[in-house]
Amino acid sequence: MVTLKYGNTRIAVDNEGFLDEKEIWNEEVAKIIAEREGIKPLDSGKLLIVNFMRQYYFKHHNFPILGNVCKKIGAHSKDCVVREFVNPMKAWKIAGLPKPPNIFFTSFDKKKYIPNPFY
Repeated sequence: MVTLKYGNTRIAVDNEGFLDEKEIWNEEVAKIIAEREGIKPLDSGKLLIVNFMRQYYFKHHNFPILGNVCKKIGAHSKDCVVREFVNPMKAWKIAGLPKPPNIFFTSFDKKKYIPNPFY
């Protein structure tokens, strides 16, 4: 377990960066996790994606199809999650959600991540 702190706020994440207690999540917590993941700033566009992912998870208990995220938030491209976060799993972590089982993203250039069906 790792403790992240920002000012007076302290949160616990596991060794991979997933929030231990998803019920303590708020936008301040999201900003702390985003900073750990190298996502700065966590602007309104990124927060829109993160909030949609949270809503989707609490309704369906699953990781959303990325193109659908972009469509539902009104983004102009179907790769908005990758454009904003590079690795979609970073958006998931920032959303304060638990590690999804059997979902992995691979990159060959560290610039673009794609779902890897072979894990």
